[in-house]
Amino acid sequence: MPIIKLETTINADINICFDLSRSIDLHVISTASSNEKAISGTIKGLINMNESITWQATHFGIRQKLTSVITAFDRPFYFRDEQVKGVFKSIIHEHYFENLNGDTVMKDIFKFRSPLGVLGHVVDRLLLTNYLKQLLYTRNMVIKDFAESTKWKPFLNEKKN
Repeated sequence: MPIIKLETTINADINICFDLSRSIDLHVISTASSNEKAISGTIKGLINMNESITWQATHFGIRQKLTSVITAFDRPFYFRDEQVKGVFKSIIHEHYFENLNGDTVMKDIFKFRSPLGVLGHVVDRLLLTNYLKQLLYTRNMVIKDFAESTKWKPFLNEKKN
């Protein structure tokens, strides 16, 4: 199972970073390149424990859907989302947050597995790992940009715990 690990240091409060990371609206902005949109479940605002969302996006010219659910939640330090329906055999995305000298260190651990056995394993190694790593990096840079400015305010005005 491929594992992508990213670490992003953000000069912002841990609560802002945590909430922006679970903002459906900001996620849509950060994935504009794949026309990702929320089509069912929690489709606006902040996603919480046991809530699900179905995304529709276009990757490699193919429109696809993926449903995930928040399966662990410890605000503002950690949450996990897991695919429950979609093209992958499995996806587990763990989000960690740590306050370090006034900054927030945001860590992503993204584990995935494609279907199709050995062929899927080859596709994971040759194509998907780098593609997904770039998607996650872009998403993190959007979170960093919004958190380190005042752009975050409209996304967290009506926040849910």
